[in-house]
Parts: sequence; C-alpha cells; structure tokens
Amino acid sequence: MAARADTPHWVGAILFWPSLWPLARLALVSAYLIGGFSKLFDFAGAIAEQEHFGLHPGWLWASVVIVVEIVGSALVLAGRWVWLGAGGLGVLTAVAMLTANNFWAMTGHDRFMALNGFFEHLGLIAGLVLVSQATSKPA
Repeated sequence: MAARADTPHWVGAILFWPSLWPLARLALVSAYLIGGFSKLFDFAGAIAEQEHFGLHPGWLWASVVIVVEIVGSALVLAGRWVWLGAGGLGVLTAVAMLTANNFWAMTGHDRFMALNGFFEHLGLIAGLVLVSQATSKPA
C-alpha cells in the first residue's frame, strides 16, 4: 500500500514504517492483554468485578472475559483471523461500555466520567473495526 498523493512524504514514511503496523496493533490490544492476564492471576477479583456490574454468575462472565481478552488479542497480534479476534474484543467492549458506563443513570461528576468512558470504549470499537478492515480483503 502506498501513501496518497496528498500525504506529505515524511508522513508517508512514518505511516509505512515496517514496524509501525505491529506496534499499532499491540497498542490497540494492550489494555485487553493486561486486563486478561490480571483477571487470570486474580480470578477472585475478576469474579467480584463481574458481579459488581450485575453479571451473574460472576465466574462464568470472568472466564469468558479472560478468554476473549487473551485469545482475541493474540489473534489481532498474529494477524490471523483478525476479524474474529477484533470482533470478540469489540462485542466484549460494547457489553462493558453498556454495563460499566451507564451515564444515562448518573448525575454530576460520575455522569461526566461515565460519559467519557463510554465514548473511549466506542473509540476502541472503531479501532478494532479499522484493524479488521485493514487486514481483510474485499469480496
């Protein structure tokens, strides 16, 4: 892939630097990797977190989250079945943003923080869609 004609040469050089693509994918999934391994090594805490957000049984939701975060991230990093890994992470993120960032039920500073978190999660979902598009061939 080459830079568009309206892209300055120096910007194109940065965007098409060979190591940028794997580093960008790592940055995109880094929070999921850290979260997945943190939950794996503190499973009781992971269960408590899921139950705090009303997801029962907590052990089941914690297990699903750990698998999706670690396996989904690994697929994105490996560049294999990226659509599946990013899709799983996207669905997980949508569930998280609807359960943990319910700004519509809050007021004041809590509402502001939840609204920020909601749209940060939405941005992550968009990034996962973009990485899936970039690694898929059109039909």
